[in-house]
Amino acid sequence: MTSQTTVDKADRVPEPEPVPAPAKGLRGHPWLTLFSVAIGVMMVALDGTIVAIANPAIQKDLGASFADVQWITNGYFLALAVTLITAGKLGDRFGHRQTFLIGVVGFAAASGAIGLSDSIAFVITFRVFQGLFGALLMPAALGLLRATFPAEKLNMAIGIWGMVIGASTAGGPILGGVLVEHVSWQSVFFINVPVGVLALGLGLAILLDHRAENAPRSFDIPGIALLSGAMFCLVWALIKAPAWGWGDGMTWTFIAASVLCFALFAVWETRVAEPLIPLGLFRSVPLSAGVVLMVLMAIAFMGGLFFVTFYLQNVHGMSPIDSGLHLLPLTGMMIVASPLAGAMITKVGPRIPLAGGMACTAVAMYGMSTLEAGTGSAIMSVWFALLGLGLAPVMVGATEVIVGNAPMELSGVAGGLQQAAMQIGGSLGTAVLGAVMASKVDNDLAGNWADAKLPPLTEAQLDQASEAVQVGVPPVPPNTPAAIAGKITDVAHDTFISGMSLACLVAAGVAVVAVLVALLTKRGENAEAGAGAAHI
Repeated sequence: MTSQTTVDKADRVPEPEPVPAPAKGLRGHPWLTLFSVAIGVMMVALDGTIVAIANPAIQKDLGASFADVQWITNGYFLALAVTLITAGKLGDRFGHRQTFLIGVVGFAAASGAIGLSDSIAFVITFRVFQGLFGALLMPAALGLLRATFPAEKLNMAIGIWGMVIGASTAGGPILGGVLVEHVSWQSVFFINVPVGVLALGLGLAILLDHRAENAPRSFDIPGIALLSGAMFCLVWALIKAPAWGWGDGMTWTFIAASVLCFALFAVWETRVAEPLIPLGLFRSVPLSAGVVLMVLMAIAFMGGLFFVTFYLQNVHGMSPIDSGLHLLPLTGMMIVASPLAGAMITKVGPRIPLAGGMACTAVAMYGMSTLEAGTGSAIMSVWFALLGLGLAPVMVGATEVIVGNAPMELSGVAGGLQQAAMQIGGSLGTAVLGAVMASKVDNDLAGNWADAKLPPLTEAQLDQASEAVQVGVPPVPPNTPAAIAGKITDVAHDTFISGMSLACLVAAGVAVVAVLVALLTKRGENAEAGAGAAHI
């Protein structure tokens, strides 16, 4: 039960609104709504990993540089991360059905335009548009689920939603490998067009718009500018830090600019009549803990998994398709465990499942730190499956804690916060754990090289070798005798694995901290108020 104290609108958590009866036919049916938004979410989640498989083919076909190919990913990621919260606010203002459908149409259209592009500049430009429209789509999907499902069913719905994201993300490399190998790189983008048409048709027929009575009626333009600037500077610094160096002045200039913009944003939000993010939201300890937990989970998961793909492909010599298949235990466990986690959280609340999930994640990351060049598939599968088992309740529970503890009229903003936290965490994980990997490789490579009695390297050659080893590639010069090439390969793989091991140990430490944060969470206020409501 919540106390009946007088609070302002930003702090007030309203009683859950009853689920409206369908206007006619199937419109507004909760489970069909879930199916409809899942199609759109699947399109965006799949695109996050499927494109990585197409990058080499794009580079070759369009004559792109390595920096150009990096921007295929970075442009999409920047646009997505910077606009997620603002996009959630648009949904709160104009309705989540409208923003979801616009996001679906725009994402599919941008995908088709990429497939028709004949230059790398057009590919990058339309990838930015994909990010912008994806940002409209993702928070709107959560807003629709929050408004459509009664409180006691929301966890199960979010569990299935998380299952779709997990399956699509992990299935991307497999599907991408098949399409690139047997069709073309353009087909990786064209596949979004029929999926988008299906999502649009289902959305027009099924989705019902829900708007809270006290939904925002104006836009906080200065707040949007300050928050967007802060997010841009932060994500830009994280993207460029590996190239610039963590000690470089440019890296810290952008980090400082980000901190300044965040500070100005916080001051401004206390003075504007209808703020972009009412700061009173963060007086909810569970909601704040959910945001922090999502960041920590993404650091451990995305940062740690980043190196596993290099381990499978460059150390074990697997094809992209084979490496995707080896990650099926992780995917499969997430598919199975996500809806089960939703049911468990409904019964016992999020605290125990979240803490237990992060504990499993910590153990899995520790286990992955013990992988070696000769580790077999069975051992790898155990750790990957345990990681999937740990991530499922966190994806579901942290999302429900964030969205469920926000007022209905701010459900879009809450969905944007959830997605932004995951994007920032993933970027932090890749950047920070990448720095850990680079430092370990730099420290160990010269000694390992000398211990193997290989020909000495100049400083420039050692730097080039270190860059290759950081992704598990042996720096074997052309026409190197087989015996020497074998020694270089052994040194490269051993050094890479030592760096990956340290990075996974750091990720395990982050997961342990997340266990403590999980203990601060609790069931969404609306879920508590809605206990005992009628079942669907």
